[in-house]
Amino acid sequence: MSRTDFNTLLEAGAHFGHLKRKWNPKMAPYIFMEKNGIHIIDLHKTVLKIDEAAAALKQIAKSGRRVLFVATKKQAKEIVAEKVAAIGMPYVTERWAGGMLTNFPTIRKAVKKMATIDKMNADGTFDNFSKREKLQIARQRAKLEKNLGSIADLTRLPAALFVVDVQKEANAVKEAKRLSIPVFAMVDTCCDPTDIDYVIPANDDATKSIAVVLDAVCAAIAEGSEERKLEREKEAEAGAAEAPKKEGKTRIKKAVKAAVDAEEEAVKEVVAAVETPYEEPAAAEAE
Repeated sequence: MSRTDFNTLLEAGAHFGHLKRKWNPKMAPYIFMEKNGIHIIDLHKTVLKIDEAAAALKQIAKSGRRVLFVATKKQAKEIVAEKVAAIGMPYVTERWAGGMLTNFPTIRKAVKKMATIDKMNADGTFDNFSKREKLQIARQRAKLEKNLGSIADLTRLPAALFVVDVQKEANAVKEAKRLSIPVFAMVDTCCDPTDIDYVIPANDDATKSIAVVLDAVCAAIAEGSEERKLEREKEAEAGAAEAPKKEGKTRIKKAVKAAVDAEEEAVKEVVAAVETPYEEPAAAEAE
């Protein structure tokens, strides 16, 4: 079953591209026609591309890996934060910090610094600082939370990147390509789809269009995560069921091993007795 349909995308305005004079010729395969100086995106291809991307993202989530969502444009910030947070995936909606992927260890240090400040506040160490120092630390903590709070649980590089507006998030795409991380993206008619592994041709400026695509993508990721959870539960149940059998087998093996060891010891004693040279008792001395 398709993740979304033609009419839903049409009502959301996902078919509206940019002005003809601003188009990128590489998007020609996804353009249906031109009307009143505006390119119209072929929504039939959009539906197919959404399903293709959703299937790939579902498998990533099912394998237990993470997908990093990037959308710093005003129209997408709130939508991404709301929908992506609901499925437990990391996201960036404020500012793409240079080196967030290519210099990931440094980013992790900044996240750990935020955790250290929280720990100081919890154990009372924070109270030993002066008022000015407290204010500086609080400001630093707020800045870190704003820029990195949403990726605090991202302990390793993501398995994939989902981008809204390829032009605005060009740095994120470049870093992902440098590290061979697959990129999923909503691509408008003015963008270059060359570096995008999974192109979703759609209007990336309309809030409704962004919401429809994210609904389909997030639903697929949620399904993948749920399937992974069920599989792990089944494995745990199977392991619990096998435990008594394994325990019984272990006891039998131990008993057999003990019997074999005892038999070997008895054989060794017999062999030792046979191999011992016989000595005649000394003749009794004449009285």
